[in-house]
Amino acid sequence: MTVANTTLPRMSALPGTGWLGANVPRARAALPVLPRGLTGHALFSPASAVRAPATREHGRRSSAFTLLELLVVLGIVGLLLVLVAPAFTTVKSSGDVTSAAYTIKGMLDTARTYAKANNTYTWVGFFEEDVSQGVTSPATGGTGRVVMSIVASEDGSKIYDPINLGQQTLTSGLIQVGKLIKIENIHLWTHTDTPSGTGWTFDTRTNVAPTYCIGDASHSNSTTPFGYPVGNPAPTAQYTFVKAVEFSPRGEPRINNSTINSNGTEVFPLQTAAEIALKPTRGALIDDNSPNLVAIQFTGVGGNVRIYRK
Repeated sequence: MTVANTTLPRMSALPGTGWLGANVPRARAALPVLPRGLTGHALFSPASAVRAPATREHGRRSSAFTLLELLVVLGIVGLLLVLVAPAFTTVKSSGDVTSAAYTIKGMLDTARTYAKANNTYTWVGFFEEDVSQGVTSPATGGTGRVVMSIVASEDGSKIYDPINLGQQTLTSGLIQVGKLIKIENIHLWTHTDTPSGTGWTFDTRTNVAPTYCIGDASHSNSTTPFGYPVGNPAPTAQYTFVKAVEFSPRGEPRINNSTINSNGTEVFPLQTAAEIALKPTRGALIDDNSPNLVAIQFTGVGGNVRIYRK
């Protein structure tokens, strides 16, 4: 006699047995097979596939700037530029004057070294050119560009007659030492302040008499000028230097020259200090309100050069 099979199929796993229901293998077969390591990853979850676009869209909205925020930031940046711009102008002006001072110091040191090494006389000439006139020949004197030239006696002598106080041009007896140097946005200034002479700062430096300064109001034009270029016969001068520092073969510097008065005294004797002072310019306009002032002082004996900054 046939006995009917009344055993119910296992529909779920029995606790602790590991047996699965009969419908589980078919459910597993319907799921996609993922490589090992990706199973259970949030990106491959059906729920995350639905939520992902909304999440990304929400992220974009939270990281963007509104037009109002951008306008506020641009306004703040503009305000800072307005406040900081004058400071940058002052720093640039200060840098220009300081750089010019060290350039002049280098010219004086070069002329002194050349005079001693070659047992000859040298001169450093100073000419201030009007930058508003462009390039003219000969150059137009004015404000805004300082031109300097180092020359030396070709035969080692003074070239000029020291007891002749008349005009004596040196150009034909000179040789050029180095290149012509031009410094922009600088003015030669005869100091009008009254330093105390008690220290080593700008306000306490030696108070030099205008006669022994190279500036806009001093010294008087030299009776022994020279031109640029030099040569024999003297070529047409592009620049004529009527303000100069003369170095002897011993390296002693003096303003102008070493001519002698009729009583036997020197017109420009060696000084404990002579001065070349500088102010910044804006083109051909002198910046009289600038705090950036510089004085270059040098001693007659020893030729020591010192820079004082305001």
